[in-house]
Amino acid sequence: MPVTPTPHNAAHKGQIAKAVLMPGDPLRAKVVAERYLEDARQFNTVRNMFGYTGMYQGKEISVMGSGMGMPSIGIYAHELFAFYDVDVIIRIGSAGGLDERTRLRDLVIAQGACTDSNFAAMYRLPGTFAPIADFDLLSSAVSIARDKGVRTLVGNVLSSDHFYHAAADADASAAWQSMGVLAIEMESAALYMIAAELHKKALGMFTVSDLIHTSGAMSAEERETSFDDMMQVALETAVAHV
Repeated sequence: MPVTPTPHNAAHKGQIAKAVLMPGDPLRAKVVAERYLEDARQFNTVRNMFGYTGMYQGKEISVMGSGMGMPSIGIYAHELFAFYDVDVIIRIGSAGGLDERTRLRDLVIAQGACTDSNFAAMYRLPGTFAPIADFDLLSSAVSIARDKGVRTLVGNVLSSDHFYHAAADADASAAWQSMGVLAIEMESAALYMIAAELHKKALGMFTVSDLIHTSGAMSAEERETSFDDMMQVALETAVAHV
């Protein structure tokens, strides 16, 4: 086991809370810390992957960027779970709505995460692993979202290695859609696998930022600043599990 700080995280043990929210964009982590956390203090700037710890509803919560894609979140999530004693990671991010029921700004909570990635091959399993969320986190998040009146869809997402190809390949999109996949993102399958490997808890939730089944998309600025419903659901879910 490497000593802390790791090559990718300058925090020392005790500076990161037991529950961490992980947006892909480090600037979104900064927004969460500044807008929602009290007494937020920054624990990481390595590679500009910002991380902060503060208080929310009297509980210590951290938020840290993961970067884009499964290899990136694979590094940061593994280090948080294995080297910093984190118990819960909740991925917060944007997703492309695939199911025809999805609308811009809907909340999608990932019960499971399909993938076109070969990430699971490193585990050398004698079959196909099904990456799923922690049930307690999932149940809490769905209940909190419904109590808040947030329009929410729960089910499978697709964690894709291909940002442009996944959205542009109409045949692939139609095939995933035919199997009930709600939305496309890029990280949750890896997060769920790492949580399973290390016996930790993980959940992914997303604001629909663009629609693959029709036209419509948020701007880059809106993606950073307009995900209030998702942030509150994620924070309250985290608080319930620390």
